Amino acid sequence: MIPVVTEILKLDMSINLYMFHGGTNFGFMSGAFAVGMPAPRPMVTSYDYDAPLSEAGDYTTKYHLLRNLFSHYHAQPLPELPSHQERRAYQPIVIHQHLSLWDSLHFTDKPLKSERPMNMENLPVNNNNGQSYGYTLYETTMTSKGTLNSKNNIRDRALVFVDKHFVGVLDYETQELPLPDGKGKRTLSLLVENCGRVNYGKTLDDQRKGLVGDIELNKRPLSDFIIRSLDMKPGFVNRLESSGHWMSMRQRPSFPGFFQARLYVNSFPKDTFIKLPGWSKGVVFINGKNLGRYWSIGPQQTLYVPGPWLHKGDNQVIVFEEQETDGKIQFASSPDYGMTVDVQ
Repeated sequence: MIPVVTEILKLDMSINLYMFHGGTNFGFMSGAFAVGMPAPRPMVTSYDYDAPLSEAGDYTTKYHLLRNLFSHYHAQPLPELPSHQERRAYQPIVIHQHLSLWDSLHFTDKPLKSERPMNMENLPVNNNNGQSYGYTLYETTMTSKGTLNSKNNIRDRALVFVDKHFVGVLDYETQELPLPDGKGKRTLSLLVENCGRVNYGKTLDDQRKGLVGDIELNKRPLSDFIIRSLDMKPGFVNRLESSGHWMSMRQRPSFPGFFQARLYVNSFPKDTFIKLPGWSKGVVFINGKNLGRYWSIGPQQTLYVPGPWLHKGDNQVIVFEEQETDGKIQFASSPDYGMTVDVQ
């Protein structure tokens, strides 16, 4: 990089660094990458693009190399660098309450009944503006066993349940799923996640999410759906917090579910990083704000928590987890993105 920038400056040309500061895609705003791939690949929550300033505002090796280069083009010495911001690895906190996904449905908008599947953008929610982000729950009744086929109509990933028991995942790669035997009418549930929309490329006009077409059981389209929007906006999270439905961790939790803990901060809050090594996949909320998504497959293993998102005293941490937890939330003073690259 430095030789390229040096050559540009020698030609007396201007330069734009993308990115100069590696920020964070808070909430569900991480997006997806689709160029040259058969299906969109979700991006990580961090936007730390090996930038001169890190996600948390730290100076990197690249920053110091560029600063040294730029100093040769100034007659006066460059000003002193602002001091490094202190980070804190708070002590691990223990989950003390949980709430199943199924019990949280009381706090969603009124469900929609639809003969055929409907994508999330066309749902009559948010003043008829549709659902933009998060999860959408599709439920219908089945009366036979057999094979479920998504016909590649799931955007982007679905957890599949029969009578609230998890049976598998459907996505772009796995489009068929055998369903267990059972008698009588049973409820089939598909919790579909919008994993992120692309923001450029040939698929830009094909970014509808949820169920975008028929789902078949034994080659017959399913019908008569009840659809619930789970966009997990602050109002929903606040309703969850104040509900009396939370259960103690002495009672075995079910998945997916919400898990609540308290982080006590005894001094001025510092930036920190959350890490969840004993968890699988989900979303973290700090004091009602959506911090972002995590996934054990990586590469990112920590989520940046800005100090201003915390306050002195008790801070509420709620985690929506899809499949497993060890009951603890850990913190670190530095990030873990799963890999490092030496800057020459």
